[in-house]
Amino acid sequence: MAAEWLEADGLGGYASGTVGTLRTRRYHGVRVTATQPPAGRVVCVAGMDVEVDCGNGAEALASQWYAPGVTHPALAAIESFALDPWPAWTFVLADGTAVRAEIFCTAGRSRTLLRWTRTRGGGRIRLRVRPLLAARDYHSLQRENGAVDTQLTIDGRRASWRLYPDAPPVTCVTNGEWRIESEWYRQFLYEAERARGLDATEDLIAIGSVEFDLAPAPAVMAIGDAAALADVDSDDPASSLDACASAERRRRQQLGGPLEQAADQYLVARGAGRTVIAGYPWFTDWGRDTFIAMRGLCFATGRLADARDILLEWSSAVSGGMLPNRFPDAGADPEYNAVDASLWFVIVAGELLAHPDAPTILFENDRTRLDNAIVTILEGYGRGTRYGIRCDHDGLLAAGVDGIQLTWMDARVGDRVITPRIGKPVEVQALWINALDVGSRISRRWQPHRDRALAAFNDRFWDPHRQALYDVVDADHVAGRVDASVRPNQVFAVGGMPLMLLPLDRAALVVDEIERRLLTPIGLRSLDPSHNAYAPRYEGGPEQRDAAYHQGTVWPWLLGPFIEAWLRVRGMSAAAVTDAHRQFMPGLDEHRPRFGIGHLSEVADAEAPHTPGGCPFQAWSLGELLRVRRLLDLNHRIHIH
Repeated sequence: MAAEWLEADGLGGYASGTVGTLRTRRYHGVRVTATQPPAGRVVCVAGMDVEVDCGNGAEALASQWYAPGVTHPALAAIESFALDPWPAWTFVLADGTAVRAEIFCTAGRSRTLLRWTRTRGGGRIRLRVRPLLAARDYHSLQRENGAVDTQLTIDGRRASWRLYPDAPPVTCVTNGEWRIESEWYRQFLYEAERARGLDATEDLIAIGSVEFDLAPAPAVMAIGDAAALADVDSDDPASSLDACASAERRRRQQLGGPLEQAADQYLVARGAGRTVIAGYPWFTDWGRDTFIAMRGLCFATGRLADARDILLEWSSAVSGGMLPNRFPDAGADPEYNAVDASLWFVIVAGELLAHPDAPTILFENDRTRLDNAIVTILEGYGRGTRYGIRCDHDGLLAAGVDGIQLTWMDARVGDRVITPRIGKPVEVQALWINALDVGSRISRRWQPHRDRALAAFNDRFWDPHRQALYDVVDADHVAGRVDASVRPNQVFAVGGMPLMLLPLDRAALVVDEIERRLLTPIGLRSLDPSHNAYAPRYEGGPEQRDAAYHQGTVWPWLLGPFIEAWLRVRGMSAAAVTDAHRQFMPGLDEHRPRFGIGHLSEVADAEAPHTPGGCPFQAWSLGELLRVRRLLDLNHRIHIH
């Protein structure tokens, strides 16, 4: 019942909650609006009190959690919950009456649609819905205050409000009758926030409620921006919502199966183009996450036009050879503090340019823009850019300065970077060499650089004692110093990228070490359990969690490159493909309903039962699942034919 559902609107806004209806996060909400798509998220309607009365007293279809741990009101029995095509509950009342409740968003419109339908029973039945309002940044919490504007403007079936002058206005169209009321509800408790060591209580205000006669027809509410509700007829909102639902259902069916429909929720608008939300509910679009995830979200699902729009949108943000690590939640200045984001861009752009269907979706100007961005990145890294990023004398890429985290292992506690990995990290070299390989298809001048770096990689990264790869060479920019920690980053020398960097015998030894020390059913550990910094659980307050983030914690997205590496050293044989399906897919399939339903989480505990943690809906976790499923399916069909 604590598992979470998600409905995204394609603009960065969303609705989310739990199967059991209790809101456990500050991020849960009926209407969370992206005021600067896909960022600037504001919780407008945090939740709702919903009750039904068939003449024998009110029964609740939503329950709240109040401090210090009181659940109220008691919830009617949930007979079933379904996610297809969107979250829907069937509640059974004391007299056997059944009510179906649905909530969904529609792509490209900043709104949430709700519908309640009696599906069993007869006679009198009244429904009352009380929206519980906030108007705050989704990272923050609201407290009772005197600045709130409780005015509810009602025009027939259409009502609107604006709690604070700087808050987005909200409109609601319904086929019920509004009643004006104003009352603060205090001390809602968000248990997931408390478990994360964060402030966990909030006050919400109700300024009106809506009453429906549910006997003759379903009750509906459409909540969002006024412009987003322009197609909802105030005289007949139920018919309008039916039309919206039918159109949205058809759109989702055309996407494909459940995984493809889940993937769609991460692809959102940015400017005139597209981007990828790194994870719901609290991430926006991050550079490395975008380019890692889109290979599964776009290429594996056949959405090449979306891939083009994402790459073109990001290509305009190249600065000094670097792409942003992320665009912030508010403000326009991107953050350039990732050594790998630009290189991932090059690899993904190279895959699109080489795709057999590229001529059907790429105009000549598109190709020129992507080629120019690739060359600008390679030249910027070659001559040197921010944070000591530069091509060193051996042809490998050096990076890092004190106090800045540049690789994907980017956790920090205060001013302390947990895994600084200054020097020449192994996956950065894999990215660099693969990026140079892409560049060599644009201009032959990059070929010697690629060959030199590849030779240096094989010469300098092989650890003869472990028969595997170092994690960092020239650590802390000290020539010859190495970090031999067993981490999953070495997998990218074998899998997860187009070009394998090692001869087959060495590649097989690397895969064996990762499988022996780091593999779990739902991903790879970020550190070998025998290491003295190993953290078996991802739990506690922010400092404890950040300290464990890359010190053992499992990352599901890494299973994608591992499976590809595992198959490569076995020659992509029919037996290997069958074994990979049998060994690696069940753990991910069992994981998907446990946390963020239909998706994969950001992380999990390093030790069994590998409890999911972090962000419940993570783009690169799902993207890599889609990518590796596509890889397995393609090879399966090749062997059959």
